[in-house]
Formats: sequence, structure tokens, C-alpha cells
Amino acid sequence: METFNKLTSMLLHALETREPTVDLLDSFVDHWKSITNYYIMTTDDSLPVKQTDIPWHLKQMLDILLYEEKELGVEQTGPCIEYMLQHKLLETLCTLGKAQYPPGMVQQVFVFFTKLLAQMQKPLLELVSVYRPVQKLIRLCALPGSNTEKEEAQFLLVICSRVKQDPQTLRYVLELCVSVKPAVDAPASDQSKPCIQASNDTTESKQLTSSSQSDSSSFNVVQAEFGLLTALMHLTKSQRASVCLKAHESLLLLCSLQSGSSGEILCDQTQLGELLAGRLQELYSLLPLEGLDPGEVRSWPRTAWSSQFSSSDPKSASPASDHMTNFFSWLDFLDQLMREAPQVLALKLSQCVHQLWLLELVQPQLQHTCEQVVLVSTSLLCAVVRLVQSSSLLDQLVHFLLKTHTLTQLLLHRCDHISDQISMASLCLMEELLQKPHVDILDILVLNFLQSRSYLSIPTTGVEDRPPESNETNDDSDDLEEDPFFSDSLMSSDSQLLPPPFSPSTSSAPPSPTGLGSAADIVNSFLCLVPVQVRSAQLLHEGGYECYVHDAHTLVTECQSLSQSWDWPLSLPPSSSGEMDNFFEGHLLRVLFDRLGRVLEQPYELNLQLTAVLSRLSAFNHPLLHEYLLDPYIHLSHNSRSLFSVLIRLMGELMQRIQQVSNLTDRLLNARRHLLGLDHNTGLEHLTLLKGIIVLEEFCKELAAITFVKVPLEQQ
Repeated sequence: METFNKLTSMLLHALETREPTVDLLDSFVDHWKSITNYYIMTTDDSLPVKQTDIPWHLKQMLDILLYEEKELGVEQTGPCIEYMLQHKLLETLCTLGKAQYPPGMVQQVFVFFTKLLAQMQKPLLELVSVYRPVQKLIRLCALPGSNTEKEEAQFLLVICSRVKQDPQTLRYVLELCVSVKPAVDAPASDQSKPCIQASNDTTESKQLTSSSQSDSSSFNVVQAEFGLLTALMHLTKSQRASVCLKAHESLLLLCSLQSGSSGEILCDQTQLGELLAGRLQELYSLLPLEGLDPGEVRSWPRTAWSSQFSSSDPKSASPASDHMTNFFSWLDFLDQLMREAPQVLALKLSQCVHQLWLLELVQPQLQHTCEQVVLVSTSLLCAVVRLVQSSSLLDQLVHFLLKTHTLTQLLLHRCDHISDQISMASLCLMEELLQKPHVDILDILVLNFLQSRSYLSIPTTGVEDRPPESNETNDDSDDLEEDPFFSDSLMSSDSQLLPPPFSPSTSSAPPSPTGLGSAADIVNSFLCLVPVQVRSAQLLHEGGYECYVHDAHTLVTECQSLSQSWDWPLSLPPSSSGEMDNFFEGHLLRVLFDRLGRVLEQPYELNLQLTAVLSRLSAFNHPLLHEYLLDPYIHLSHNSRSLFSVLIRLMGELMQRIQQVSNLTDRLLNARRHLLGLDHNTGLEHLTLLKGIIVLEEFCKELAAITFVKVPLEQQ
């Protein structure tokens, strides 16, 4: 029994005996001393750091800090991190890294800082013993000849990620120091002192820039060559795609800060706007304007800025195309950045783009005497307007293009330039502008000129906009009825092109918004403009009128969605009382009408672009646009013209011109086959005239279809 009791006692004693707990602080200190002892004991200063125990000791220190935080929680500060902060271990590591001793040490320092800030849950950047060495390490980034771009980019990305989580630390990483004031209820430990108490540390204050010695009420920015933003901008130019991508992502993180005064800080106390716009200016300057294809430039596809960093996207064989890719990628990046940035910052960035790029580079090119420079710069603007999505950048583009008096008139006059290519590019620019969600565009280009409605003649009865009686028509209608090519039989035969709801016999057709004629009358008026003799669409059995209605519905819906928030009136404003003798339709409509009158002698592609702009203007649901562009029944004042009146005069010229063309029907058929690529005979006689006739036929059907779609929409 005694033996059994002894055995039981021994077992109980063994169970109560435990392995002594390893002291984390002692282990942490031992690893640090092993690193410092290396510098005392080693005699070989050329041995790379990776061949020493330093990386292993640093990893063990990091693991201890992470384990300690996991055990104690984020709210408590463990003895290991206290030791690290109080003994300024991070400062020492920065000094060793800057000295590159042993060789490659700076890389290990970047890795240690990156993992420390990324994996520790405790907010560290607000601690003076952390953000001071972080500031010093940032100054070591993006130096000439650096071999640690990968580590630098990852380090800066982690910094920006931590700032995104805690925007209050933005001032620290940008080295914007506030006045020295006593903190209320500040903890006694050094690591929890805020930036405003940083100057108490005399050792560190000697290593700071002059910002720590400034007046207590002022803010100072460290010189640009040492700053976070400049380092990131340098890394965006790296030859390594992964480094560029991280630098772009870091800038996006910083600029998307929505909390507190972050936007104001980046806007007012940094050169961020100048840096970003300067990069756009630099990339634009590399474009070989005289060697670019204007058509390729205008149709440049929308590609996300990040796609250029994909390994599956090889570089183009053409240097010019590579420059274009770089420019439009940076533009897309700025566009996304402004969409995500606070309003105050987005405004500042867009203003910098306006000043440094549009005014300093683009405007002189638009005013250049070389046609190729003018052509390519206009084509570039077409693509830029199409691709931009941020409202702040669009505002600046509209201001530059439409609110700069001399430039605006120049661009509009170039829609009727002696060079068809420049006219084409200018018309394309107008069309792109009309597709943007900005109410000022239509106001400036068209609506402000139509607001008085002085294009209307003064009513003789004192009653305005009354429906015409059977014996009343305007001058153009008289000309139409007297022309044998516009006979009643022709009008009747054309009514077959109308969909059933809009046949002339339909008694329930909705009236025109102006009250001057039914919608069916208006649709028929456009359909009957083109004489039967020159109609050719049915010769190739192309899509019927229904396809025009489908396309018109898409266009009208798009324009309606675009203008839905513009608070347009539902009814027409009162017309002027006749004080204005001369109506001016505005520079845009004037040049569009002038060019429309020359459709029969212009290149086919130019005519398509011209009619595309007019169709889009007609598709907007503003009552003034509907009246002036789509209502054939308005009584025009002296020397005024409307879209319909221009078309009537054009049809008169058309009928004279076709008298010189034999076998007209066959030639029109061959011209259509040529346009469809079915006939490659480029020696067709009167080809420009025949193509112009085809454009007119298509355009009149488009206008009829737009009216067919718009009138019911406006009455809903």
C-alpha cells in the first residue's frame, strides 16, 4: 500500500509539473541583440544580407509581435511592441537600410515594415515611433537605380491601405506636421503620442525637415522629391508591370478617401493635381501627331487602365500605337480617380488637367496652321470626349470646347472646312458632345438661339400656332405643290411606307406638339420629300420602314434618358413679338444646314456624319427642337430656314441634277451595291451624286421614324 501511495504521489507531481513558459520579451530582445551583434562582430562588410541570419531574426521578431497581439488583443499593448517602440528599433532599421549594410539590407527593411503594418491589427501609423521611420523609409523609395522597386511598391501600397482604414493618418505619411500643442488625456507612453507632440523628441527632431521647426500654426509640405506622392508617380513609370499596377492602386486608395478633410489636404497641401495632370501632359507630348491615323484615333476603343499590365496583352509593334495606349490608359486612370475622389479633389484634379493639358498643349494645336496637326488633335478630342465618364472632367472639357469664345467658333466653323477630313473630325466631335450627360452642351450649341422662336413669322390673326386651313400653306409648301414631281398621286403612293397606325386615313393619330398638323401628316411630309424616281432602297429588298422605326426608338430612348434630369419644359415658350428682324439659328445649325444643302456634292462618309448629328439633335425631346427641326407646318419668318425648308430646296436641286443622269434607276442600284461592298467598280459615273441621293432617302426616312417614335413619347 505504501508503494502504491508513493507511485500515485509521483504521478500527481509529474502532472503538476509544466515546461517553463518561454518569455516572449526575452526572446524578442535576444533576436534583436543577435542582429545588432552582427554589426559588432562581423568583419566582412561585403557579405549579402541574405547570407546572414538577419532575415531569419527579423522574421522571428515579427512572428513574436503577431503572436503577442493575438494573445493580448488589439486593445492592449504588449511588452514586445513596447520595447520596439521605446527603443526605436524601427528608426535603427531605417538607418541600417539606408546605409545598405550589409548589402541588400534595405530590401529586408522594406519587407519587415510591410509585413508589420499589413499584419498587425493595432493602428500603428498614428504612433510617433512608427510614422517617423515610415516617413524616412518612404524617402528611400523610387530613388534612381533602385533594385527594390517590387518591395517599395508593396510597402507603399500597404501604407495607402492603412491610410484608407484610418484617414487621420494621412497627414503623417505626407509629413504634414501640425502645431505643437499639449494633448488632452494623452497616454504617458511614447508610442501613443500624436504628431503634435513629436517635437519633444530631440533626437528625432534633428532628422526631420524644416517643417518641425515652423510656426506652431502653420502647415508645411516636405519637398516633393521626398514625398509619398512623388514616389508613387515615379513607380507608375516602372518597366515592371506589377510595380506599376501597385503604384496605380495606391494612388486610387489615397484619392478615394472620403472621410474628414482628406480631400482638402490632398487638394490644398500637396501637388497631387499637378503631378497627375503633368503625367498626362507628358504622355500627350510623346504622341507623333503627324504620323497618326485620324480615323484610328477617333475610334480608339475603351480599355480599362489596368489592362495594360496584363501579361497576356503584348506590346504593339508600332511605337505610335504604344504611345496612344499609354496616353489613353492614363486618361482612363485619371477618369476613374476623379469618379471616386471627393468632389473638392476631383474639381482640383480636373482643373489641373484643363490648365496643363487642354490650355497649354491642345489649344495651340487646334489653332495650328498645319492641317494634319489640327486633324489629329481634333480626332483625339473626339475620342477623349467619348471615353470620359467623370462629371468633373466632362465639365472642364465642355468649358474648354464650348465656353472659350474664339476656340468654340473655330471648332464650329471647321464643320464646314475646306478639308473634308477636318470637317469630318469636327462633326464627329459635335456628335460625341451631344451624347454626353451635360445640359450646357445643347443649351450652348442650339437651344439658346431658338429660345425666342424668332424663326416664326408674326401671326396675321393675332392667334399664334393655329392649325392651317386647307387653303393656307407656307412658301415652301406652295413650291412643293407646284412642282410636278410632288403630285397628289406621289403623296398617296408614299403613304404605303407608313406603319398602319400612321396611315393618313387614321383619324386617331396624335397631333403634333405644335398643333400645326397631325403626327401622320408630319411623318408623311418627310417620307414624301424624296421623289419616287430616285428611291432605291426597295431595289435591293433592304429592310423596310420598320427597321428605321426600331433604330429611331433606340436613338430617342437614349436621348430621352440622357435629358431626363435636365428639367426641360413640356411646352413651347412664347415667341418673340417681331422686334428681332434677323433670326440666327446659331453657328452649329447654320453650318449643318449649309452642309446639308451640299449633300449631292460631298463625300458619302461626310454626309453620313452630317445626317447623324442632325438626327441626334432631332431625337431630343425638347419642344423647341421638335418644332424647329421636325415640324414642316411652321410659318417661317423672313430669311429664316428650318430643316424641312432646307430639304425642300435640296430636293428641287436634286430634280435638276438627275436630268443629266441616264439610266438613273440602274445607276442607283449599282451605287447601293457599291456601298454594300457587292460591286467594287469605283469608276461609276456620278457616284458622288448617286450616293448623296441615297443619303437623302435614308435621312428622310430617319426623320419620319424619329417623329413616329417621339410624338407618342411626348404625349405620355
